[in-house]
Amino acid sequence: MPIFKYTAEDSKGKTKHGTIVGLSEGEVSAKLHKKDLNPTVVINITDTFESKLLMFIAPIKTKDLVVFSRQFSVMVSASVPIVESLLILVDQTNNLSFKNMLSEIAFEVDGGAFLSDAFAKRPKIFSDFFVNIVRSGESSGKLDEVLNYLADEMEKNYDMSSKIKGAMIYPIFISVALICVAVVLMIYIIPSLTSTFADSGIELPWATRVIMALSNFLKKYIIMIIIAVIGLVIMVRFYAKTYSGKRNLDILKLRLPVFGKLFKYIYLMRFTRSLSTLLKGGVTITRSLEIVADVVGNTIYRELILETLESINDGNPLSLVMENSSYIPKMVPQMISVGEKTGKIDSVLDRVTNFYGRESANMLDNLSKLMEPMIMVVMGIGVGIMVAAVLLPMYNMANAI
Repeated sequence: MPIFKYTAEDSKGKTKHGTIVGLSEGEVSAKLHKKDLNPTVVINITDTFESKLLMFIAPIKTKDLVVFSRQFSVMVSASVPIVESLLILVDQTNNLSFKNMLSEIAFEVDGGAFLSDAFAKRPKIFSDFFVNIVRSGESSGKLDEVLNYLADEMEKNYDMSSKIKGAMIYPIFISVALICVAVVLMIYIIPSLTSTFADSGIELPWATRVIMALSNFLKKYIIMIIIAVIGLVIMVRFYAKTYSGKRNLDILKLRLPVFGKLFKYIYLMRFTRSLSTLLKGGVTITRSLEIVADVVGNTIYRELILETLESINDGNPLSLVMENSSYIPKMVPQMISVGEKTGKIDSVLDRVTNFYGRESANMLDNLSKLMEPMIMVVMGIGVGIMVAAVLLPMYNMANAI
């Protein structure tokens, strides 16, 4: 979809600048007039460097997709035609990349394409889970209902991700700041203080000797250390792209103290919530499991879900494979078994999701409260060693006089 840069005047005569998408200059001018803006300059910048730069600095984020899902579901539920709903959302969103993409989708749907097919052409933005939920709604004639399910689940996933990131920001920031301060002290401040102690000939305390040795090591090898850290990060990233590497890292996540249990709860929530949403949307159990295997985000659980799929194809119940897995709490297969017998598996999955949602939220709150005193203790130990390394030699020197 073409991108235009415009200059316009509002009703008070003030000049406005911005970018907008449209099929032609005439359509762009009409859109601006609807916003009570009188265009004076409209330039097509679709193939320019400026356009590519604007698209690059405005990537489509999860939050954009969550807001779109909610607004789109509300409009479709209110019987607003799909193309008209998409065009309204084009005007409402501020993200140029998302605005451009929605315009293209509206154009394709207006030309006769299915909405799910238009979404499927953009797999980097719309996941297989998203596309299949929409496709099930189109085929069943309940697009408004499944869009509401989808919006609810996306909001819940986004809220959980935001809580996890929020809980990690403070300790990560403090840890990085402490490391930076410690490196600066070791390289620039400590050497000038300890050189006097070394020349005095007195016996230095162990804390001072350790600090001096560490300071000398950092001064000599700081560049090599930085290169080694960067190299290690690159190696881990490449290793994580291999199947065996990702699998080993996923196992490590699940075995981490404290955090391993939290990761397990999160993966179980993704599994039960996604499976419940797909089943409510009318997707078959086998197709739902295929989709959920890629949605869950952990190789171990993906293998377990695919094994469950094979077991179902052989005529076994959904809960059979899970009963023998150490990564699945016994409550989950028991609840699923009850749901299979009563024919209410989607409702049972919702209850399991709510349970692990509360457990995850409580763990995050406890971790946030626990990390603050832990960081203070580490800071106190570090400061104590630094102070002892400087003051004890000074005390010994004073006694020797």
